[in-house]
Amino acid sequence: MEQLNDFLVNAITATEWPMFVLLIGGGLFLVVSSKFLPYRYFGHAIAITAGKYDDKKAKGDVSSLQALSAAVAATVGLGNISGVAIAIHDGGPGVVFWIWMTALIGMCIKFYSCSLSIMYRGEDSEGKMQGGPMFYITQGLGKKAKPLAIFFSIAGLFGFLGVFTANQFTETFMSVVVPEESLIAMGGTESDPLFNWKLTIGIVLAIISSFVIFGGLKNIAKVATAIVPFMVAVYLIAVVVVMVLNASQVLPALKLILSEAWNFKTVVTGGFWGLVIIGVRRAMFSNEAGLGSAPMYHGQSKNDEPIREGLVAMLGPFIDTILVCTFTAVVIILSGAYLEDTSGIVMTLQAFRSTLGGFGDDLLMIIVTAFALSTLFTYSYYGVKSLSFLTNAKIGKLYNIYFVIMIVFAAIASLEVVKNLIDLSYALMVIPNMIAVLLLAPKVNQAAKTYFIKMKEQRA
Repeated sequence: MEQLNDFLVNAITATEWPMFVLLIGGGLFLVVSSKFLPYRYFGHAIAITAGKYDDKKAKGDVSSLQALSAAVAATVGLGNISGVAIAIHDGGPGVVFWIWMTALIGMCIKFYSCSLSIMYRGEDSEGKMQGGPMFYITQGLGKKAKPLAIFFSIAGLFGFLGVFTANQFTETFMSVVVPEESLIAMGGTESDPLFNWKLTIGIVLAIISSFVIFGGLKNIAKVATAIVPFMVAVYLIAVVVVMVLNASQVLPALKLILSEAWNFKTVVTGGFWGLVIIGVRRAMFSNEAGLGSAPMYHGQSKNDEPIREGLVAMLGPFIDTILVCTFTAVVIILSGAYLEDTSGIVMTLQAFRSTLGGFGDDLLMIIVTAFALSTLFTYSYYGVKSLSFLTNAKIGKLYNIYFVIMIVFAAIASLEVVKNLIDLSYALMVIPNMIAVLLLAPKVNQAAKTYFIKMKEQRA
C-alpha cells in the first residue's frame, strides 16, 4: 500500500500543471468566448430541466431531468460531504474560495462538453446510442484524434471506480455504528485491528451495488431520480438547521473563507499555489466539470438540441458545489471541527455531532448511505462505457465485475491511497477531454447563435 501510494504521489506531481492550465486557463477561455452565455441563460436552463421544452420525438434513453439527476447523483455525494472536509484539512478554510471559483468556471465547461455530447453522438457495437468524450473526440476532431479518446478511456477504467465512495462509507459506518462495540468483535490484523469489519462492509456494499449495476442504465436512472433529489433536500435541511441554530457564526465562517483564500503565508505544501491547486482538485472531484463523465449521461438524453442539454448540464456544478459544498464548509468551520486532526467524512461527522446533538451523526449516516449507493450505481456506468469504447459493448459489461471487486479493496484501503488514485486518474482524464472541448468550442458557439435566434423567432 505504501509503495502504491508513493508511486501515485509522484505521478500526480507530474500531471498537476497540465491539468491546472487546461482546466482553469481553458475554462476562462470558454467563459470569454461564450460571452458569459451559460450564466445569462440560467433561468432558461431551469425551465428546460422542469420539462417545459421536452420533445417526445427526440432520440435518446432518458429525459433531461433524469440525465441531470443521474449526473448529479454521481457528483452530489461524498465528494461534497467528505471531499470538502479533505480540502479544508489539507488547505485550511481559504481553499473553499478556490472551490467556488473553479465551480463557476466549471459551469461553462459543462455547458460546452454536454452540448458536444448531443452534437456528436455515436453507437456502440450493439447499435445503442452513446455520447461522451470518446465520441466527440473521434467524430468532432476526426480519426487522427482517436489516440486522445483511447487515452481518456484507459484513464477512465481507474477514475470511474467507486473506491473513494466505498472507502468513505466504510469510515462513516465504523465511526457512527462502532460495530466492534455495538455489534460483535471480529478482530483484524496487527496493523489494522478493524480489518475484518471493514472487509465485511466492503463485501455487503459490493453485493447491494451488484443488484442495481447489473440492471443497466434505465435502472440506474430510475433509482438515482428517486433517491437523489430527496436526499439532497434532507441534507440541505439538516445543514440549514445547523446554520439557523448557529446564525451568529455563519458570517464569521464566510469571512474566514474569504480572508484565508488570499493567505500568501499559508503553511500548505506548495504555499499559496498549493492552496489553489487543492481547491481546483477538490472542486473537480466535487462537480466533475472538465472530467468528461457527465457528457456520457447527457449524451443519452431524449434531446436533439445540443444547446438545451448543455444548459441543463451547467446546473450540475451550481447545485453540487456552489450550494452543497458551501453549506458543508460553513458547518465544518462554525463547529470548529476543522481545528481537530481528522480528515474526510470523520471531520464532517464530528461537525454534525457537535452541532445537532446526539442524532447528528446518525442522520448523516443515513444521508451518506443513500449518496454512496447512488454514486456507486452511476459510476459503474461510466466505466462500462470506457471499456466498451476500447473493446466492444459485450466485453464492456465485464467492467462491472472489476468495479464490484474494487469496492471491497477500497473498504480496506487507506484514505490516502484511494484519494491519490482518483486524483491521478482525474488529472489524466481532464487532459484529453479539455483539449477536445477547447478545439470544438467554435462549433458550440455557432450552434448557440442559431439556437437563440430560433428561440427569439418562436417567441415573436
